[in-house]
Amino acid sequence: MERGSSGLRRLFREVAKFGAVGGAGVLVNLGVFNLVRQASDLPVVRASVIATVVAIVFNYVGFRYFTYRDRDKSRRTREMSLFLLFSVIGLVIENGVLYTATYGFGWDSSLQSNIFKFVGIGVATLFRFWSYRTWVFRALPGRDVPVAGSAPVTGDRARQRVP
Repeated sequence: MERGSSGLRRLFREVAKFGAVGGAGVLVNLGVFNLVRQASDLPVVRASVIATVVAIVFNYVGFRYFTYRDRDKSRRTREMSLFLLFSVIGLVIENGVLYTATYGFGWDSSLQSNIFKFVGIGVATLFRFWSYRTWVFRALPGRDVPVAGSAPVTGDRARQRVP
């Protein structure tokens, strides 16, 4: 049972760290979105795409050096390529929600744009969490993902993977 609860604790910490970086990224995304909307005449979805790109860069740094700092770093080019691929898919999901609300339903007030931008971020975040932890920031081969402050796993337990 200890192994299962240890795996749950590890997952909880990962989700908490992902949420901390992601929460800051949401603030960056919404802040840049509203700044671009106020400072330019760009259409809502273009302003949103710019904000999403800024947030993607912010999030990569946070995920690599905070959330997933103990993960495999040996293939950085592959990691960055996959991160960008899945981030672009997330960008399409996020801005697809905003596009549909704005141009499909005519919901384009500032409040409505922010609400649907936020909803789009939420939907895309579910996809990003799954894809980043599954494909981008992979655990080192043959090892459990270490948890900061925990004792190293040795012996037979080091060869077992916690699902």
